[in-house]
Amino acid sequence: MEMENLGDGEESHMLNGSVSESLNTDRLTLEEGYEPEGAIQEQEGFLHHVSSQKTHFTDFEGKTSFGMSVFNLSNAIMGSGILGLAYAMSNTGIILFVFLLMSIALLSAYSIHLLLKCSGVVGIRAYEQLGQRAFGYGGKILTAIIITVHNVGAMSSYLYIIKYELPLVIQTFIGLSETTQAWYLNGNILIVIVSVLIILPLALMKHLGYLGYTSGFSLSCMVFFLCAVIYKKTIIPCPLSNTTSTEHTVYTNGYNTTNDACTAKLFTANSQTAYAIPIVAFAFVCHPEVLPIYTELRRATKKRMQNVANVSILAMFIMYLMTAVFGYLTFYDNVETEMLHTYNKVDPLDTVILCVRLAVLVAVTLTVPVVLFPIRRAIQQLLCPGQDFRWWRHILIAVCLLVVVNLLVIFIPNIKDIFGVIGATSAPSLIFILPSIFYLRIVPTEKEPLLSRPKIQAALFASMGFVFMIMCLSFIIVDWVTTGKSNVGGH
Repeated sequence: MEMENLGDGEESHMLNGSVSESLNTDRLTLEEGYEPEGAIQEQEGFLHHVSSQKTHFTDFEGKTSFGMSVFNLSNAIMGSGILGLAYAMSNTGIILFVFLLMSIALLSAYSIHLLLKCSGVVGIRAYEQLGQRAFGYGGKILTAIIITVHNVGAMSSYLYIIKYELPLVIQTFIGLSETTQAWYLNGNILIVIVSVLIILPLALMKHLGYLGYTSGFSLSCMVFFLCAVIYKKTIIPCPLSNTTSTEHTVYTNGYNTTNDACTAKLFTANSQTAYAIPIVAFAFVCHPEVLPIYTELRRATKKRMQNVANVSILAMFIMYLMTAVFGYLTFYDNVETEMLHTYNKVDPLDTVILCVRLAVLVAVTLTVPVVLFPIRRAIQQLLCPGQDFRWWRHILIAVCLLVVVNLLVIFIPNIKDIFGVIGATSAPSLIFILPSIFYLRIVPTEKEPLLSRPKIQAALFASMGFVFMIMCLSFIIVDWVTTGKSNVGGH
């Protein structure tokens, strides 16, 4: 009897030891982000995916709803580039523009698919950690630098809009003359006030999901902008002519008013056609925000996050297309690179357009905090990876970033050319190159050999990114040589 009890005790001890060892192995596996061979067997398509096992993540348990995640990602996609899409259509024609817009939208969705699959393989939802897993610490640093530089450029472009548009809006609403020199018409002072009173408090939110409400309001402002563009198409005549309304005088200001200028072109090519491709491509850059939003998504799975991305991209595709079509069909060949400027030249005192300009200002202001979150996360991944959340660090990084961006916008008036070059390199890297090479390096060859169709597609996708980068840089250099300025649109 004693022998039996002893045997049972040994067996129980061995069983407990086995369970303990198994739990320790699982814990180490999750902490290191490593999945044993065969742990996850996935067969997934481009936009639809069925997983045989649920991937375990160790970074964060998300609480943000599907709708709020869509708002945040849509707000990240929506950039100042929407103001240049009508100009792009005027230089490509309607059919070619629609083809380009649809192609870039699908390629962006595919790029997000690659990111999510890499994230699922290693159990990590941080862009910088994917870089480390693919290429070591150097890959982590390079990824963090690209994200930081690109998003700082995006933040700067938004603050430039505030700097130059907000004083004009205030001046027009109050009815002041152009010669008025008041402190509240100084763009440098206004961006500091907006940064302190609006952007900083939103940037201090602990989680990106909390910005879903402001993102929704920002998108509603852009919907108002779209409605105004559609409305203006019905009342602005073509060809434009000198006419007097009940309130204001409408001027042509040297616009081409021939009948040929009021004919929509299906296909066209000119010296500016080449710029349409980077303008459209940059309009869908949202990849630094994808994984942070994925981290905070409730009941996060790759399929659920892919659906968030698909809905966001589809919504922005529709908004972009309608804005470009109605803006182009209003002014045709007379549309300028920044569409609001075209409306201003037609009728500088138009109340609807003033409200639209204010709505655009609100939209870009509320987008800045969303763009800031990935930069802060990248900096934290570099300086203090794996450390617990600290409010002082969270606040300090946000304040420092806003100080740097404000100083850039205030003291470097020609920074747009610098960020034109940076955007021409960082945007293709984030959309095409990094997701592809991460996929090639991270997904095991046992699951997908190098000559498999998914790996070949990823390699071609990366090659496309390098072609985009070379092409965009060539456009900028040629434009600098010929005109002395860059017209390549950014985000």
